[in-house]
Amino acid sequence: MTRTTPARPPAVDLTDALLAWYDRHARDLPWRIPPHERKVGVVPDPYRVWLSEIMLQQTTVAAVKDYFIAFTAKWPKVENLAAAETDDVMRAWAGLGYYSRARNLKACAETVARNYGGRFPETEEGLKALPGIGPYTAAAIAAIAFDQPAAVVDGNVERVMSRLRLIETPLPAAKPEIKAAMGELTPQSRPGDFAQAVMDLGATICTPKRPACALCPWIEPCTARIAGVAETLPRKAAKAAKPTRLGAAFVLRRPGDGAVALRKRPPKGLLGGMAEVPGSEWAVDFDVASALTQAPVTANWRKRSGSVGHTFTHFHLEVTVFTAELGAGDLPEGWWWSTPETLDGEALPTVMRKVIAHGLG
Repeated sequence: MTRTTPARPPAVDLTDALLAWYDRHARDLPWRIPPHERKVGVVPDPYRVWLSEIMLQQTTVAAVKDYFIAFTAKWPKVENLAAAETDDVMRAWAGLGYYSRARNLKACAETVARNYGGRFPETEEGLKALPGIGPYTAAAIAAIAFDQPAAVVDGNVERVMSRLRLIETPLPAAKPEIKAAMGELTPQSRPGDFAQAVMDLGATICTPKRPACALCPWIEPCTARIAGVAETLPRKAAKAAKPTRLGAAFVLRRPGDGAVALRKRPPKGLLGGMAEVPGSEWAVDFDVASALTQAPVTANWRKRSGSVGHTFTHFHLEVTVFTAELGAGDLPEGWWWSTPETLDGEALPTVMRKVIAHGLG
């Protein structure tokens, strides 16, 4: 059956309706200047906008809030972050995931402080020249921090625009259509507030399941709602199954104080520069039966029952954990002992905290 597409209201009407809704319902976020303050000339701090956008990549608002508050308390300006020790930054980031973001964060801060006098570029092109800033992040900073009319497209925007304009092309192929739809609606005036308004609409009203259409300021013009398919959008191409890699981890304890032996991962690659429990390679064909041949030191290793599971972007991981105690003797070069009092402050990624908890449990 052929659908009848309703006439589109002028873009300005849609924009005005959403901004009016945002003025009443904007989320209170620690990195955001509320709309009533922006209207009287309060200017966002580009450093805080940039920091929040980097933290929010692949991560929820709820998970980011406490990290953002801690970072800005410790490093209130980009120059402070640029001067920080890399290990301190990695420790502060630990648990937030996608650790290449933390390395790029430090590199970007250093670049802005050294080459730009502590001032972020105001254009998308200028921002994209900085470490760790891609097209989405550049558009978001340009719009939110500098009120540039950039089309900002994150996951929430993809959902809202797919439904508003009935874009049924599966993602990621639909991205150009979605960006064009967002660009058509982005106003010259208040583009930063408009970008945040669409994000808020997707986060609170136009949700993935059971969208609250009755509360939406775009209920009337939403073509997906009219067609009765809003909850099915955006469409997504089928993803390839993630492989499962196997590995072993070796939790080495010191008698008496219960300290755990740690070492640092190589600076580049997965979890680069983070602290870890010594372990084996992670491979699809890893032979758990021969795991002890990769034990880092000679000790009375005991295998813990069960395993530790963790999911990365491109694969699942199952880790078998072995424990032992090491008394006299030095640790290998580059390793250190972390006591129970200092362990929480180490730059340990979530998977390693799971391994340690399993090994000590």
